[in-house]
Amino acid sequence: MTETLHTLFGTQSVLIGTILPFLIVLTVVVFVHEMGHYLVGRWCGIGVQAFSVGFGPELIGFTDRKGTRWKLSAIPLGGYVKFAGDEGVSSSVGTPAAAMTPEERAVAFHTQPVWKRAATVFAGPAFNILLTVAIFSVFFSLYGKMVADPMVAEVRPGGPAAIAGFQPGDRFISVDGDKVETFSDVQRHVSSRAGDALNFVVERKGQEVQLTATPELLEQKDPLGNTVKIAVIGVVNNQELGNFRRIEYGPVESVVQAVRESGFIIARTGQFFGRFFAGREDKCQLGGPVKIATMAGQAASQGVDWLIQLTAMLSIGIGLLNLFPLPPLDGGHLVFYAAEAVIGRPVRPAVQEIFFRAGFFLVLGFMGFVVFNDLFACR
Repeated sequence: MTETLHTLFGTQSVLIGTILPFLIVLTVVVFVHEMGHYLVGRWCGIGVQAFSVGFGPELIGFTDRKGTRWKLSAIPLGGYVKFAGDEGVSSSVGTPAAAMTPEERAVAFHTQPVWKRAATVFAGPAFNILLTVAIFSVFFSLYGKMVADPMVAEVRPGGPAAIAGFQPGDRFISVDGDKVETFSDVQRHVSSRAGDALNFVVERKGQEVQLTATPELLEQKDPLGNTVKIAVIGVVNNQELGNFRRIEYGPVESVVQAVRESGFIIARTGQFFGRFFAGREDKCQLGGPVKIATMAGQAASQGVDWLIQLTAMLSIGIGLLNLFPLPPLDGGHLVFYAAEAVIGRPVRPAVQEIFFRAGFFLVLGFMGFVVFNDLFACR
C-alpha cells in the first residue's frame, strides 16, 4: 500500500512538476508560431480553414464568423494552420485551381503570388523570434542587466590562457578583431569556439598585448543545475576586480538590447550547427522533447521568471529550426518559392514530392537522434 501511494504521488509530481510546465511552454511557442502564419496569411487575403494547437482529434474548438475552426487537439506536440485549398496540414495542393470557383481561387493559398506565400510561411519563424525579442525587452526593462568589466582576476594553471601568457590584471580589448566591452562579450566569443585558435588583444600596464589561445571544452553547471560542456580558455573574473554593476534600460534601450541579445543567440546557433555537422561539437548539446521537458520542470521550480526565459529560448530555437532548408519545414517551402521566383513557374509537383519525402525522413531521423540522446546516450 505504501509503495502504491509513493508511486501515485511520484507520478503526480512528475505530471505537475515537469510535463505541465513543458506543455505550457510548448503551447505558447506553437501558438505564437502558428499565429504568425495566420495573421500574415489573412493580411495577404488567404482564406483559413483551421487553426489548431496540437495534432489529431479535436478536444475543444469553435468556428468564427469567417469560417475558421479554432481548436485544441489531442496530441500537444505542435500545431498547424490549414489554409483554403490545402489538401492537409502541410499546405500541399488540394483542389486544382481549374476545378475551383472564382471565389475559391481568390482565397486559395496555392493560387496566390509567390511573395504572399513566402511571406505567410516566413511569418511563423519570424513571430517566434519576435516573441523572444519581446520577452527579453520586458526583462531588460524590469531588471536591467548585470555586467562586469572584461578583466582577468585569475588564470587557471595549465589552461589555454596560462599557456598563451595571460596574466591577472589583463583587460580584454578584442577577440578575433571584435571589440569587447564586458566579460560576457568575451565569453560569447569563446564559449562556442572549442578547438579554434583565437586572437586576443589585452591591455596590460597601459600597453596592448596580442595573445593567441585555443579554447577547450570544460564541463560546467548551467543556472538550472544541468551539466553542460562549454569552451573556455581558463580565466576567472571576480567581483572585486571585475567591477560588477547593473545597467538599467529605458523602453527603447530595452528593445535595442533585446534585439542585440537575440542576434547573439541566432549567430551562435548558426555557428553551433555548422560546427556540429562538421563533427566539432558535442552531440549531447542537442536535446529533444525529454530534455526540454526536464528543463521546463527545473525552470518552473525556480519561479515564473525562469519559465518565461526558457520560453524565450525555446521560441527562438524553434523559429530557427523551422528555417532550415528542408521540407517539410518552413525553410523547405521557402526554398521552393525562391526557385519559383527565379524560374518564373512553380517547381514540378513530382520534384517537390521527391524532396518532401527525403526531407521528411531527414527530419524524422533528426528527431530520433535527439530523442536517443535524451533517453540513452547523454543521460
